[in-house]
Amino acid sequence: MARLNDHYLKLAAGYLFPEIARRMDAFKKANPSADVIKLGIGDVVLPLASAVREAMHAAIDEMATAEGFRGYGPSEGYDFLREAIAEHDFASRGVRVDPSEIFVSDGSKCDSANIQEIFAPDATLAVSDPVYPVYVDTNVMAGRTGAPDESGRYAGIEYLPCTEESGFLPSLPTRPVDLVYLCSPNNPTGTVASKAELAKWVEWARANEAILLFDAAYERFITGDYPHSIFEIEGARECAIEFRSFSKTAGFTGIRCAYIVIPNELMGRDAKGNAVPVAKLWSRRTNTKFNGVPYPVQRGAEAIYSEEGRKEIQANVDYYMANAGLILSGLSKAGFKTFGGVDAPYVWLKTPDGMDSWQFFDALLSKANVVGTPGSGFGACGKGYFRLSAFGMRSKVEEAIDRITRTFG
Repeated sequence: MARLNDHYLKLAAGYLFPEIARRMDAFKKANPSADVIKLGIGDVVLPLASAVREAMHAAIDEMATAEGFRGYGPSEGYDFLREAIAEHDFASRGVRVDPSEIFVSDGSKCDSANIQEIFAPDATLAVSDPVYPVYVDTNVMAGRTGAPDESGRYAGIEYLPCTEESGFLPSLPTRPVDLVYLCSPNNPTGTVASKAELAKWVEWARANEAILLFDAAYERFITGDYPHSIFEIEGARECAIEFRSFSKTAGFTGIRCAYIVIPNELMGRDAKGNAVPVAKLWSRRTNTKFNGVPYPVQRGAEAIYSEEGRKEIQANVDYYMANAGLILSGLSKAGFKTFGGVDAPYVWLKTPDGMDSWQFFDALLSKANVVGTPGSGFGACGKGYFRLSAFGMRSKVEEAIDRITRTFG
């Protein structure tokens, strides 16, 4: 028999969201008449903006001609999209990012999972707790950790507790590490980091020659005066990588398009201690393992930055944030302690009556026929908490909150 990668065997039996789907399917099979409302996984529901659809249709028509047909495109992304991103997502906020530092991809989940490949097998890391599971699981798969303990924490990772007392913000690592995963607005807690908070991290990373892996997939949902990019912080170009996505902001969850920014100034060290540009290694990996996002999809992404596209996308964002407001107000009236939901499309709540996260999941599903995400699935510090997503049709969100308040209020 072929030898397997034993590191995969250290992972929990199932990834969080498939386990949610399994429990939901089992409930629906036992209760076929139940109208289950899903506020768990962060998948969007609004249709693609007309500007995006028209651009993609035009690109398909273009490729239907001999003159306009395109085969393999540039693995890093077409210049027209990279230039639009640099102008509208960064230059418009006074941030310097060159189009050559932008790598277009098929999703931030993939990027945040794959980025670890270009670092040494014995690179050390720190993650916030609770945390998006992909950050941890992919490093487990790569062999950078030991076995998990009873709480699910893996040996070799420094976990940075995010608690109510800390405002769900992680503290600095207690020891030097090579990589730190940060997410703002945060998934799952909905917390957003201030400029002063991010400046603290940049200062620490530069002093310790560490690299910050900054997930900004939800930056478009920020409503307050907070940084949308780590590169708004002076010195971040020397110590940070940023992930961005069109999935939630523009409804691309089923189309797949995102990007990663790696500044030219960012350096790592080889085994001999020589400085090596990190972007050079990512470019090499991209050209080896990826043939690029399809041309029609990139044209659709470009249309997001048109005048009409920006209006339509903002309307979608406003719709989801109005949902978040309804969830927050409804839960608060019912006596739940809530967090997030103001600068992020997720509401983080404390489970009632001392229930743990999965107990509340089962109670919510069986009594109110509503699905959410157990906080313990994001880490040990998520125990006793729960995440609800604002990605739903308004009528469904209203019905779900009514059921929850009637059941638990």
